[in-house]
Amino acid sequence: MSNSNRSFSNSRNRAFGKKKHHGNRSPKRKAAAFDPSQLVQRAAPATAKVEYLPKNSFLDFPINRRLKENIRAKGYVQPTPIQDQAIPHVLKGKDVVGVASTGTGKTAAFLIPLINQALTDRNMRVLIVTPTRELATQVTDELRIFCKGLNLFSALCVGGLSIKPQIDKLKRRPNFVIGTPGRLKDLANRRCLQFSDFSAIVLDEVDRMLDMGFITDVKHIIDRLPAKRLSLFFSATISPKVKMVMQSFLSDPIFITVEPKQASKNVDQDVVKTAGKPKVDVLHDLLIRDGFDKVLVFGRTKWGIEKLLNELKKRGFNVASIHGNKSQAQRQAALKQFRSNKVQALLATDVASRGLDIDNVTHVINFDLPETYDDYIHRIGRTGRADKTGTALTFV
Repeated sequence: MSNSNRSFSNSRNRAFGKKKHHGNRSPKRKAAAFDPSQLVQRAAPATAKVEYLPKNSFLDFPINRRLKENIRAKGYVQPTPIQDQAIPHVLKGKDVVGVASTGTGKTAAFLIPLINQALTDRNMRVLIVTPTRELATQVTDELRIFCKGLNLFSALCVGGLSIKPQIDKLKRRPNFVIGTPGRLKDLANRRCLQFSDFSAIVLDEVDRMLDMGFITDVKHIIDRLPAKRLSLFFSATISPKVKMVMQSFLSDPIFITVEPKQASKNVDQDVVKTAGKPKVDVLHDLLIRDGFDKVLVFGRTKWGIEKLLNELKKRGFNVASIHGNKSQAQRQAALKQFRSNKVQALLATDVASRGLDIDNVTHVINFDLPETYDDYIHRIGRTGRADKTGTALTFV
């Protein structure tokens, strides 16, 4: 990160104040520490965007013909920067470090070459580790689209779902296993999964995994991987902890950095001053306005999200929620409702702020302030995607 970018990030972090813990008590925020001017930014005009010119096309990649057809059927025309730069190296069997934010197309950047390798060697087994159930499910869904008609199989291994069907799928030795660290470790402890069986491994959103406290589980998995393997590593940031994991995981990797983490130029950012009015009333007034068609609302706590959900339902709004107390089935049902426009607003804790790819989100509303500027970036990154302009509003 350049000095100017670092100063920008630091100044934004100061806008949120520093989190202080007092035993078991909830951290208290001093209003004076918050500078709302840091969260006001107009979306850049479309003409300001410099287009990336890929060196490759999907047709040019030396991959299976049917796989190319599946890529085209998904609507992919030309590779994103991370896809353009990573796919050729992975096809050659090189370890890769991809420093890329969510929404850059990194899932396809590792899936496409790994699927092609699995078609070449049917005994190849790939392990993909993600920080959240939602991201693991999203990777699995994308994998199935790319694998249509290719006779390759996968198993989704995450908490919140019954473990028995996952064990049954693992007995068939699927080509791809996608899961979260805790459930994968649990399955290994039950002797249903051998990490030494995998010749290709992907760690996705490593910074998020470490933020969520999975460092012990990640180390446990790495320690049991075969010495000879293809290793792919993706993270939005490279902190000292991430670097430590990276050094123990990779062998002479290719480094690819795209889209430095910053607020999306496609997102119109502003603050909404509540001026002592109850925040739920302010939110109500926004949701009845024209244009607030697909709104993602972020809150700090699971309890607070449920309280807000019940209040909005009483007022007649179609809303759903996702957070850590919801079962995986409940979370997937809520996401499906939101994606299909059956609910106007999805209320979420930060469990939903990374890795989710939801089309056409018109607004992100920070009902509660995020803890850090990094969290803010990941929240507002749910709108203004695929060259569309979105709006992020923060209540202060």
